[in-house]
Amino acid sequence: MEAPEYTRRRARQLRRQMDLPEVLLWNRLRRRQLGGLHFRRQHPLGRYILDFYCDAAKLAVEVDGYSHDVADRPARDQSRDRWLASQGVTTLRIPARDVLKSMDDVLATILAAAG
Repeated sequence: MEAPEYTRRRARQLRRQMDLPEVLLWNRLRRRQLGGLHFRRQHPLGRYILDFYCDAAKLAVEVDGYSHDVADRPARDQSRDRWLASQGVTTLRIPARDVLKSMDDVLATILAAAG
């Protein structure tokens, strides 16, 4: 699905503003380091921007910080995940704290989900 121009512009901006857990994970996903899978970072899809996306596996990997647990964010995330599922994309949500504490476990989880 084609993304609107404003979404593509915002994705480019977000690539320059990734937070620490995203940067650390990207350093392990880039250049097909994980099982030969090709991931894109801050990938626009429809009106959404996916933290990491593997087209071959139709897998979106979202690194969720504290803000994903407050206010209306959980409901918005569920709505987003339902829309992605309707497009054939599976969403894997990984807490940012897990990326910081146990990168090997995170990578194993991603690889299994892509499987």
